[in-house]
Amino acid sequence: MSDINHDTPLLRVNGLSKFYGNRLGCSNVSFELYPGEVLAIVGESGSGKTTLLNCLATRLQPSVGAVEYRMRDGQFRDLYRMSEAERRFLMRTDWGFVHQNPSDGLRMTVSAGANVGERLMAVGERHYGKIRETATDWLGRVEISADRIDDQPRAFSGGMRQRLQIARNLVTAPRLIFMDEPTGGLDVSVQARLLDLLRGLVADLGLAAIVVTHDLAVARLLSHRMMVMKDGHIIEAGLTDRVLDDPQAPYTQLLVSSILQV
Repeated sequence: MSDINHDTPLLRVNGLSKFYGNRLGCSNVSFELYPGEVLAIVGESGSGKTTLLNCLATRLQPSVGAVEYRMRDGQFRDLYRMSEAERRFLMRTDWGFVHQNPSDGLRMTVSAGANVGERLMAVGERHYGKIRETATDWLGRVEISADRIDDQPRAFSGGMRQRLQIARNLVTAPRLIFMDEPTGGLDVSVQARLLDLLRGLVADLGLAAIVVTHDLAVARLLSHRMMVMKDGHIIEAGLTDRVLDDPQAPYTQLLVSSILQV
């Protein structure tokens, strides 16, 4: 893509905190994400990683802090100073969001082809033949047979639904994808195939991605960099291999050793 500048961040996060009354969701998070970079946010249930993801993806209003995104014209915009309509447009076009439960990210009562085609229509495509052709191509890319294009997602297995959700998100060539436990709830063999598929697509398309997971194997396979969260705080951050092979924080050491002992 012509607008990619790998020396300039795509996302800048500064002092982001979210409180639910007196309860802390996440506290004072700051980082930059660059084009083509995959960041994993890891931690146990209740660590604050999903709260952070939802604040970054404008699904949840932070209490304090700023999230700035570099638009296609090269200008940074504070996401929470945009209008609701502007943010919705970003979510339909430049961003994708892959839910843990694919039914949250799909329309279950329309066909697989229509699920993919809706995103194309959101970016202005109106030619039915082209929409169907592109949808067929994307179903192939996520290993769904073309003869299933008119089937509804509820006729699909969990793994197929998740692959369809990925196709729906990636068809508009977004620059940033958010993923919330993308392999959660799937059988181990299905998880492995899905991770291989995701890794290939993210690399081929040069996507930036933020992946929330409690699974360190998912983080190692997909991400360049990772942040470890505990009780709403980032307690360690760095290159994924460095954090996993030489963890510094006692909590990270505990996480890594517990995985090794399983």
